[in-house]
Amino acid sequence: MTSVIPKGLSEQVRALAGGEVSSRALVERALVRIAGTQGTLNAFRRVRAEAALREADEADRLLAAGQRLPLLGVPIAVKDDTDVAGEPTAFGCCGEFPPKTEDSEVVRRLRAAGAVIVGKTNTPELGQWPFTEGPAFGVTRNPWNPDYTPGGSSGGAAAAVAAGLVPAALGSDGAGSVRIPAAWSHLIGIKPQRGRISTWPYAEAFNGITCNGPLARTVEDAALLLHAATGNRPGDLHQPPPVDVLSAVRRDPGRLRIALSLKPPFTGTHKHLDPVVRAAVLRLAERLAALGHDVVAAEPRYGAGVGLSFLPRAMVGLWEWSGHVPDRALLDVRTLTAVRHGRLLGGRPLRLARAAEEPLRRRVGAIFSRDGDRDGYGFDVVLSPTTATPPLRIGALAELNSWHTDRATIAACPYAWPWNVLGWPAVNVPAGFVGEDGTLPLGAQLLGPANSEPRLISLAAQLEADQRWYERWPAGAAGGVLGR
Repeated sequence: MTSVIPKGLSEQVRALAGGEVSSRALVERALVRIAGTQGTLNAFRRVRAEAALREADEADRLLAAGQRLPLLGVPIAVKDDTDVAGEPTAFGCCGEFPPKTEDSEVVRRLRAAGAVIVGKTNTPELGQWPFTEGPAFGVTRNPWNPDYTPGGSSGGAAAAVAAGLVPAALGSDGAGSVRIPAAWSHLIGIKPQRGRISTWPYAEAFNGITCNGPLARTVEDAALLLHAATGNRPGDLHQPPPVDVLSAVRRDPGRLRIALSLKPPFTGTHKHLDPVVRAAVLRLAERLAALGHDVVAAEPRYGAGVGLSFLPRAMVGLWEWSGHVPDRALLDVRTLTAVRHGRLLGGRPLRLARAAEEPLRRRVGAIFSRDGDRDGYGFDVVLSPTTATPPLRIGALAELNSWHTDRATIAACPYAWPWNVLGWPAVNVPAGFVGEDGTLPLGAQLLGPANSEPRLISLAAQLEADQRWYERWPAGAAGGVLGR
């Protein structure tokens, strides 16, 4: 067997199938990396060392017997909002949570694909913020620059993948919580169509705005994890038609009409697109044009309704999830404020918010419509910033009250959440680096209409072949102790 450990998810799958490496070697290396960085990056809330090694040995037995599964023997991490049998699901909160007796549906599917779940990654309380810090676990840091956050709420998952602790991880996205940390950690992050990945044991998550999605270093790896995690079970409220994401990775997207959108949706609060982010997105737009696409400045017609539809669903979701917390007195005062708001927004406000979704789809979806060939219509994809700013410094929002935290969050991350209201797919792609030492990653998102994951993945793969983002690693991760 080779002494060189392959780094990518697809690479590891191929090496395992070819007998070049054992699952035990991959899992042992992942556990060593995790242990060696917990005191610095702090990516994991729970590590399943003994269980993961047992599962790796079973994977090696199956591989030796000739069995082949999409992820057989590969170490994967999941977020702390995802049920894993035998582990608590604390969702970033303090307190003693009981261990779960059953896997969530997505974990069941990952196991059925052969994945070894090595642990659960950190997330802020109830996934509310674009930073991953809290009294329950401390501070999760960005592998590119530890003075900055990897983002949130899937910040632990992003840090783990960016540092090479695991080849890919599953996060969740309720307002950009996969795409934001992907942008700030130089990763591919996919928010799939609502319901593409089951949220069971919940028929839907956070009143339909939250879905699970992969974080990985390459488009191929992200598509492979999405493929393995995809599927529904009886009781899921949202069950979209199947799509083929695997073949999309190697399929030419064709010539597309792409809307370049730089204007954030209305929120009634101050927002400003940082010039360095604007320049990075414009550079990607230029590359897309050079690749043969028709890139035109155009804005989706969000209107004020998209925010009014989002807020009750998010706040009521926080209130509902807080019922699982053993002691609410341990929650952050900002969380308690949001929970109180959520209690008030149930009932009629929530029903009205949900009823507004279909009119919003027609309004925003007009940008994809080909009816009438009017200016500003007939686009295939929307390109926009993923965030308005580069990564935030650790602690930048830690001491703010609820009102100022919300305003700062919206100011930094105003672009991602409308697609959660609509339920449509989106993909973050790396857009370069800024900072005095050039180590702060930036991202841009490719946005599509319903069930457009294959087109977005094909376009992201074409960009990746041109830009070769995956060749750059954080200091110490690719060639140092983390990546050996």
